[in-house]
Amino acid sequence: MKPITNLEPTNKSVIGHLLQIPVLVAALGYLVDMYDLFLFSVVRVPSLKALGVDGDRLLSEGILLLNSQMAGMLVGGIFWGILGDRRGRLSVLFGSILLYSLANIANGFVTSLNQYVILRFIAGVGLAGELGAGITLVTETLPKEIRGYGTTLVATMGVIGAILAYFMADLFDWRISYFIGGGMGLLLLILRINVMESGLYVKTKQRVIARGSLAMLFTNRNRLRRYVQCILVGLPIWFVVGILITFSPELGKALGLNAPVVAGKAVMLSFSGQVLGDIVSGFMSQSMQSRKRVIRLFMLLSFVFMLVYLLVPINDLTVFYAVCVCLGFANGYWTLFVTIAAELFGTNLRATVATTVPNFVRGATIPLSSLFVLLKPSLGTIYSALAVGLVTLLLAMAALTRLDETFKKDLDYIEEA
Repeated sequence: MKPITNLEPTNKSVIGHLLQIPVLVAALGYLVDMYDLFLFSVVRVPSLKALGVDGDRLLSEGILLLNSQMAGMLVGGIFWGILGDRRGRLSVLFGSILLYSLANIANGFVTSLNQYVILRFIAGVGLAGELGAGITLVTETLPKEIRGYGTTLVATMGVIGAILAYFMADLFDWRISYFIGGGMGLLLLILRINVMESGLYVKTKQRVIARGSLAMLFTNRNRLRRYVQCILVGLPIWFVVGILITFSPELGKALGLNAPVVAGKAVMLSFSGQVLGDIVSGFMSQSMQSRKRVIRLFMLLSFVFMLVYLLVPINDLTVFYAVCVCLGFANGYWTLFVTIAAELFGTNLRATVATTVPNFVRGATIPLSSLFVLLKPSLGTIYSALAVGLVTLLLAMAALTRLDETFKKDLDYIEEA
């Protein structure tokens, strides 16, 4: 059966396809999504200090806030994923943008730690929906020969959002930075005019079949295996982001650097590297016509730079920041990882998978950071981080080996109940 798309036939240029409104809205939505997601990493210390938190509590309360945000993303990933397959990709895309934009603005008004915790949870719920819905919409809208370029554009714009968070926080007070993020999201909602729903989803919706059913993922051994393996493939990315970069000030101190690490700068530099990594991995995937081979290469790079970060005796702060850039570059397979998740499942479960998988990976920050803290008294700061990192990489490599290649896969199919 020939796939349905929302685009004109293949005589249009690649650029013409990428400039379609659904692709642009998904890309800009992810820019705002990532701005808010990583703004907290940038303003963690100054915002907590403004609320009267200092000393050793900066780390413990920072972990509490980060875990609250990630818990919200776990809840939101399930909610938005199911909604995306039952009500459509666009309902999730715009609903999530509205929620995290309003939560962003509310974050700028917090006056207590308890308020901050609650609002980071709500923001997490909103942030959970945009990437999965956007990637699903793009993969179902673009021809299979160039959909890798579309997902690369989405991810690249997202990483630019993370870099923008650093500069806004550097130029403005942390409260104003939150207001800016919320305002950008609300402005983006204006672009929803004339955005078309995925043709594949519209066709599937006309059929009497189960859509957005979590039970279908857990009652079939083959589907469950694919689902868990997709999650495991993404773990190293969030280990780097959630531990090595977010807690770089604490790790830098343990490494004996000659000056304190500025968390916001580490975030900005690592995501600058990821911009390049996303672009390179996307083009490599198109050139090699493979998702898996490129992901494996980037995992190996991540392993190398992780060892350099934690074990090579680096005293100079500038060199440390350069390693953060390299770690970010190695994280550049994030888009390919989410794209594989979308491509591995049928249209009636695609949004559920593409939305829940990255959020379960993000939510893995909770057990990963907990394990890091648990091992810290016996192994020390550096070796506890190394132990957690090695576990995530080994699990990811094993899972990737067993996944199917999806580069040329036709997405016009459904999962049978």
